[in-house]
Amino acid sequence: METLRDNLWIWGHDAGCHHSGAGLQWKIPGTNTMGPVEGAEYLGIPNCCRVVFEGRPKPPFDAESEKLRSFRKVVWSVIGDTSSSRNNDGADDLDDVLRQAELFPNVTGGILDDFFRLETKDARMTPERLQEVADKLHAAPRPLELWLVYYAALFEADYSKYLEKVDVVSFWSWDSKQLAQAEENLEKIISMTSGKKHYAGCYLYNYGDCCELTDDEMNFQLDLYLKFWKEKKIDGIIVCSNNIADTGVHAVDIFRDWNARHGGETR
Repeated sequence: METLRDNLWIWGHDAGCHHSGAGLQWKIPGTNTMGPVEGAEYLGIPNCCRVVFEGRPKPPFDAESEKLRSFRKVVWSVIGDTSSSRNNDGADDLDDVLRQAELFPNVTGGILDDFFRLETKDARMTPERLQEVADKLHAAPRPLELWLVYYAALFEADYSKYLEKVDVVSFWSWDSKQLAQAEENLEKIISMTSGKKHYAGCYLYNYGDCCELTDDEMNFQLDLYLKFWKEKKIDGIIVCSNNIADTGVHAVDIFRDWNARHGGETR
């Protein structure tokens, strides 16, 4: 029987990238030298979403996949965040994700980060291309899953023609206002995408408001996600991220204590 910890994933970016370049806007304290492997070990997380940020890493991903061998499962970035310009205008890294799955047996899927642009609310891929991506992942020698990131701010538009094509929806609350509505919003996305797998995105830092999460906010989301997991409403939790793990923010300590107390629970 799988435990809660078995279904924890780390959101993996290059070490230091949230303290430089596009990441400077978030005003994260401290420094970050932990990569995805080190951050996951520190937080007690066995799985990894390895996602491109500001275009890094670049294909081929072989060297990075070698570093990720210790993870139980890995999903690789098909498109990275919006600052990853090589993934704009319909371009993606699908071919290399498929190749990684052939080379590394712990690669189980591909993920679409920032698939819907929050500023313009449009998609970074046509429905036809998204279907091709899903079909190629499903037709791999080991069938692979297609994951997608969905934010609370996206509810105002109808993305059903895209959501129906993916296997896994990860849901994220970007700021304090959205986090306060997380229970209602999680119920909503689960209802909208019945039959899909669902993961709750758990931030260790308040990126939307550019400040640390309060202890109450951190405890609230952890209690909520544990409740939803125990009730089999979600399949697991994605923790963002290794880039926060060693910065000294208190939410990290709260998460590690919570994981130590609840990680071994089953449902």
